[in-house]
Amino acid sequence: MSNVPVSVYTLDDLAKLTNYSLMDNLNCDPDATKTGEDYQPRQVFSGHYVPVKPTPIAKPKYVAHSEKFFAELGFDDSLAQTEDFARLFAGDISAVPSPMRPVGWATGYALSIYGTEYIQQCPFQTGNGYGDGRAISVHEAVINGKRWEMQLKGAGPTPYCRGGDGRAVLRSSIREFLVQEHMHALGVPTSRSLCLFVSQSERVNRPWYSEGSYSTNPDMSVSNPVAISTRVAPSFLRVGQLELFGRRARFNSHPEALKELEMIVLHLIDREYPNDITHELPLAEKIVQLAAAFRERLTTLISHWMRVGYCQGNFNSDNCACGGYTLDYGPFGFVERFEPYFQPWTGGGQHYSVFNQGAAAKTNFDMFCKALQPLLSLNPKALEELNQINIGFTLVMENKVKKMWASKLGLNSFDPELFNQLITLMVQTSVDYTIFFRELSNIPENISGLSKSFYTTPIDDLGEQWIQWLKNWRSLVSDNKNMMEMSQIMYEMQQTNPKYTWREWLVVPVYQQANDGNFALFYELQQILNLPFNKQSPDVESKYYSLKPQHFFNAGGVSHYSCSS
Repeated sequence: MSNVPVSVYTLDDLAKLTNYSLMDNLNCDPDATKTGEDYQPRQVFSGHYVPVKPTPIAKPKYVAHSEKFFAELGFDDSLAQTEDFARLFAGDISAVPSPMRPVGWATGYALSIYGTEYIQQCPFQTGNGYGDGRAISVHEAVINGKRWEMQLKGAGPTPYCRGGDGRAVLRSSIREFLVQEHMHALGVPTSRSLCLFVSQSERVNRPWYSEGSYSTNPDMSVSNPVAISTRVAPSFLRVGQLELFGRRARFNSHPEALKELEMIVLHLIDREYPNDITHELPLAEKIVQLAAAFRERLTTLISHWMRVGYCQGNFNSDNCACGGYTLDYGPFGFVERFEPYFQPWTGGGQHYSVFNQGAAAKTNFDMFCKALQPLLSLNPKALEELNQINIGFTLVMENKVKKMWASKLGLNSFDPELFNQLITLMVQTSVDYTIFFRELSNIPENISGLSKSFYTTPIDDLGEQWIQWLKNWRSLVSDNKNMMEMSQIMYEMQQTNPKYTWREWLVVPVYQQANDGNFALFYELQQILNLPFNKQSPDVESKYYSLKPQHFFNAGGVSHYSCSS
């Protein structure tokens, strides 16, 4: 648990920590309303944000808060049960204590899909209507020396809603709430979950899968309770946001376009990289340092995703946080039966599959660098330095991934031949990704020590290949470290390879029961996912450390799903 002393017991205590850096330092949309009652789709031509007043959910009911994150923030657990807290984080900010403001904000951003700029998703075909359609930030504070932005997901429409209702359903809210804290526990940089509230009366219809469906796309409309989850991050600045202002600067869309690009870049540096970039440097040198720092964080992030078998599914530029952490948990998934090109989203493609995420990140980094270029147009030296940083992305990514694989295998250095043999065998044998590496962390002497991870038992020539691979691997482990240190190797591998992972077939019953008001399974899974490396009870191991049942393969809403939420 955190050693941060508890200092926030009430909303008044939280209000004292308020610091609105974004609204105070960046430009407001000049066409915005002062009241924040701005709910119809419209074009936003300039400015960094639009003031928006959230739409509260009806008859909100507390579901959960993250006890671990509360402790890190210095929040007392009792705060989550207070009336003021519930009102705010269920979407009613009309009566918040000063200096908190009775209006939130939404931001616009551009969209690139695998390095190609798009405006078709904008209802006006201009790119001026694309942004936070149902995500509204309501507070920004400096807590224990760290800046945090609190954002409601599902708090009603904004000018960027593209005709939607701005609501999130309980199913997707539960998934995002649980997975953010799970990813943090896995050691993966991520936005965090603060709390979750559900409406006891308000429902919306969404397309989803009928029970037992093997359809690729949803085959029915389902009534869902609406919910609001609050996610928290140092900022919600995305590559797509920089892109929007970079495009406007390139095309000189309005007289302040270049200045607004400079403002948001400097704001990004202040929010996300205050200790990485020298404050006194000229702008051009700051930008070069920013690109290098973001490259370091983004490549590290992708290596963590691959380490735990996470697939973002829809890793467009608007879903890529400039701070280098996981953001926007939509059609994500975790590899169970190992497939290098696992991709859970029906609307995605192999280019966003789990083993291709390094290349996908490179395309987002390309767009990040492209967005910065207008600020360097008069500085050829800085432009070339930026270009070299971009060119070097692939090599940095490759080295990070090799280091990660060596760590998962308990080796001091990456062995390409051993690795390629392993990946081939894992595919041929049909192996559970998480269970295999966790069992390998016990450094088994023979193949039976890995049998728990096999969907099919390797026999004949395949079995012989596994025996030889294990022998070769154990030899390398022994060569790398003295046998007296074998227990330390095991420990380090067990801290790299989690025992418990996200398994969609075990999550589905959680939100199905929650739809009927039963959250017992939700609380059970919350505790398990927050301790992914720990040994847990025999009952937990029997239920949650097991292979995916055959009938869930190719099942709609389990093995694959749409982006509907």
